[in-house]
Amino acid sequence: MIHFSAIRRRIVEPAWAAWSASPLLKYWHDLERTQHLSPDEIHQRQMSKLAGIVRYAYENNAYYRQRFDEVQIDPRGLRYPDDIDRIPLLTKTDIRQHRDLLISNGYEKRGLMEARTGGSTGKSVYVYFTEDCSEWRNACARRHDRWSGWEVGEPKAYVWGNPKYPTGLKNRLKTFLLSPVLYLDTMAITKGSVRKFARDWRKVGPTLLFGHAHSLYVLAKAVMEHGIDEIKPRAIISSSMTLLPHERILIERAFGLKVFDRYGCEEVGLIASECEVHEGLHINADNLYVEYLNADGCRSTSGQYGKLIVTDLTNRAMPFIRYQIEDMAVPHDGACPCGRTLPLMKEVSGRIADFLVRRDGARVAGISLIENTLTRYPGIEQMQIVQHDLDRMTLN
Repeated sequence: MIHFSAIRRRIVEPAWAAWSASPLLKYWHDLERTQHLSPDEIHQRQMSKLAGIVRYAYENNAYYRQRFDEVQIDPRGLRYPDDIDRIPLLTKTDIRQHRDLLISNGYEKRGLMEARTGGSTGKSVYVYFTEDCSEWRNACARRHDRWSGWEVGEPKAYVWGNPKYPTGLKNRLKTFLLSPVLYLDTMAITKGSVRKFARDWRKVGPTLLFGHAHSLYVLAKAVMEHGIDEIKPRAIISSSMTLLPHERILIERAFGLKVFDRYGCEEVGLIASECEVHEGLHINADNLYVEYLNADGCRSTSGQYGKLIVTDLTNRAMPFIRYQIEDMAVPHDGACPCGRTLPLMKEVSGRIADFLVRRDGARVAGISLIENTLTRYPGIEQMQIVQHDLDRMTLN
């Protein structure tokens, strides 16, 4: 199978970027360089961006101006990172209750890109950002995708609920020319759907298999149970939820590859990714500042679990400053043998979701159920589904 990836990468994409005035390539090339800066340079760049986004929010965002004034903080006099804990945390409840107030001056919702997330916490929030911010996030993801062995221009396969197929002629053409995609919808993982996915795999020829952790596990089980051998990725990235040890073992056995862990969220994009060494996750420090807080609200030390707090350093349309994701993570102070100097996160705990089983035996990802209910119907704030047997479940 000829992917024409080199042609896409060297000719088609630069031509597309010039025609569409996309900043993606510039951002990506810069990010390839910054992952090898000295730790001090990375930290200094972070602190400069951190001071900038906090100052911008105070001067241009009604929500943050009000919050900072309430606690009598003038960001222009703060020292970073020592004084950052004086800034109040941002919660999902805050975002839902003050969504419009969180849009900065000079931006209007109708002119911004919108995302709505449910996630395993079952709490839906709206997120707004500019197209330029979206391209920046795409560039960050591309840098980390390449660590797995995937290369720009090669097709990707997604195991995902609510597949985001390209809409409109421009987006469909862009996907076809730059990076063809293949989807397996986790709303109905059956023997038939997996076999069709395998047939389509032979036609498209993806090199990267990307998906929800548990969705990858169910796919791997189906591949082994039904003797399907057409699905042959060169790299596998697991995202969105915690991959349990027995699931990792089965996935790696089914495909003969080590899984790369990926951690992120709709609100701020990619947070951290494993490299080829698999000894922790490199934080996307070009885009985020990450804190870990223990039960007392103090900073956790290396090797200790803490509540994860993130600050988006680039989204000025709807700033996320000291955002409490509601996950736990473990910081790590060591250096990675891979040579990249981006700070490390030892592990993440949280976002564990299950599958439900239909009467016909098909398995449905819990995260997909949330996406098709919680994120579609206004008024639902949080939900839980408990399946007792094939014919009985409780919806809380």
